Amino acid sequence: MEKFRELGLDENILKAIEKMGIDEPSDIQEKAIPVLMDGKDMIGQAQTGTGKTLAFGAPILSKISSDRGKIKAIVLAPTRELAIQVNDELNRIAKFKDTRVTAVYGGSSIENQIRIIRSGVDIVVGTPGRVLDLIKRKIIKLDNIEFLVLDEADEMLNMGFIDDIELIISKCNIDRQTMLFSATMPDRIKKLAKRYMREELEHIKVTKKSVTTSNVTQFYFYTKPENRIETLYRVLDLYSPEFTIIFCNTKKEVDELVINLQNRNYSVEGMHGDMTQHFRMRTMNNFRSGRIKILVATDVAARGIDVSHISHVINYGLPFETESYVHRIGRTGRANRLGEAFTILTPKEKGKLIQIMKTMNCDIVKKPIPTITDIFEVKSSKIMKDVSKKVKADDNEIFKEMAKELISEIDPVEIVASMLKDKYKREISYGVNKDRLEEAKDGRNRNDRNRGNRKGKDRRRKGSVRVFLNLGKKDGLTKKKLLDFCREKANIQGRFITDIVLMDKFSFFYIDEKEYDKLRKNLNKKKFCNRTVSIERAKDRN
Repeated sequence: MEKFRELGLDENILKAIEKMGIDEPSDIQEKAIPVLMDGKDMIGQAQTGTGKTLAFGAPILSKISSDRGKIKAIVLAPTRELAIQVNDELNRIAKFKDTRVTAVYGGSSIENQIRIIRSGVDIVVGTPGRVLDLIKRKIIKLDNIEFLVLDEADEMLNMGFIDDIELIISKCNIDRQTMLFSATMPDRIKKLAKRYMREELEHIKVTKKSVTTSNVTQFYFYTKPENRIETLYRVLDLYSPEFTIIFCNTKKEVDELVINLQNRNYSVEGMHGDMTQHFRMRTMNNFRSGRIKILVATDVAARGIDVSHISHVINYGLPFETESYVHRIGRTGRANRLGEAFTILTPKEKGKLIQIMKTMNCDIVKKPIPTITDIFEVKSSKIMKDVSKKVKADDNEIFKEMAKELISEIDPVEIVASMLKDKYKREISYGVNKDRLEEAKDGRNRNDRNRGNRKGKDRRRKGSVRVFLNLGKKDGLTKKKLLDFCREKANIQGRFITDIVLMDKFSFFYIDEKEYDKLRKNLNKKKFCNRTVSIERAKDRN
């Protein structure tokens, strides 16, 4: 704690930091806190997981004036999850101070948020949209604020919040202290800083070595595009990762991957920006508590995830920017644990991987795609241990007569082999019969269009459109009801609809291309079991 004591923080804040179990300041904390305690504006360039919230939270809470009823600090964050995380962290830092912090964000009751603010708060953490809404309602007034924080500024700009942010800043007290935190420093951030921050601002940059290297081992599996999902299944089956985040680049990719993984009995849920706040919070709680083992998410939805026990990160394709890759793999290898990062790589991404290795100055090692033989050896060893342990632990007395009768008729080896085979099938998910998947070759992949094992499906689906429907089993939808609904509301016969997949909250099916426009025109915005129907074209499955 000695280094923290040298930074000039309030004694109650030091007490809270000690209670949180933090002994040494991180790089960003050690460099930023003295600057902020001195009252200067600051740009902090640092990655997620480097301790940014404490870096700005400790100085703000040390210096904030006690004038209950007026908001003295506003922190803007790009996502609900990050707003909640920052709010929780600030409340921990303020544990021994009479300072009230609250979070405001969409997808949660605005009436409750209004009630809390009216009761008197000192610091508001919120997403730009909800903060602006509360400003327009005259609930949040920023003419007395002392501190403005823009957290993950690059992400807020990427998400299109620039107009909202500028409008919020225009409502702020001109004498405020402004702090901007961003993982990257594109021109748009520099322009924002020049326009709204003091000229004598400090720019502090923390290298990403502490986030990316020491505890995370990085690998990739080089595969053909048509084998990408099969490669993922095999990786999951062979390595059996304990707690995993699988990153996708699009919301539809998240939805489709979750469907495929759930159909193979993986413990998995998905999370992206189109899902309701209630669903996202429930999913995060399930992941934190271990009720689900795999979370499939987009980069934006994963902002604010603060789970220290993640054992693996899997890139289901590389992100568009190197910084995003750094953010992703920084989700594992936390709290002095070791972590692994896997990437399912296709030929068109090879150049991007080389650029990432060059930028990060690291090696990402190629691993062979697991074979079914590999998986069998790992799984069979585990099954043998499980069965042996169960036999020793269970009281099987009442079943022994049944067993004697069976072995009098059937070879005992055949009986055990059959039971082991059944257990093995429940343990794995592979969907092809080939032991070894052919890896992609370096350079141009000449076989991308020569997909012999899919010719039957291609012929069947030629001229068809894959459709996403926002109704599922929980809405009372069945295949028959879907076909009846299409016939009654759109005059489309069942023979034009194939491959129906019903999930709990949404569904997919194929429809003759000539019938798609009629389907969309007649069903969109119609009601089914009191829900408004939404239909859109979905990406075809591999």
